[in-house]
Amino acid sequence: MRGGNQRIDLNFYATKKSVAESMLDVALFMSNAMRLKSVLQQGPFAEYYTTLVTLIIVSLLLQVVISLLLVFIAILNLNEVENQRHLNKLNNAATILVFITVVINIFITAFGAHHAASMAARTSSNPI
Repeated sequence: MRGGNQRIDLNFYATKKSVAESMLDVALFMSNAMRLKSVLQQGPFAEYYTTLVTLIIVSLLLQVVISLLLVFIAILNLNEVENQRHLNKLNNAATILVFITVVINIFITAFGAHHAASMAARTSSNPI
């Protein structure tokens, strides 16, 4: 560390963290959109259709809310003391929603959205 006594710019750190989380959220959002597409292509007679569609839509909605929270976290200045309490609450809310989203995506995987995606891909690429 140069200078030995350099202060860490907490706002810059928080902004970098929020941007990194947002990138991961976009990747998961795209993955869930693909899962939803494959489940919808299978149709309502597929096993666990309603469950999968519901879980994927809830996950997508939570990801939008998380993204909005991360935008607010990145906009507010953490170096201003009056913002720190509010930012802490927003960060805690985002963390809880991320945890819930992970659990929902575990259930999506358990109910076979990946299986549905691979079946849809095989059906569309090899129409026998």
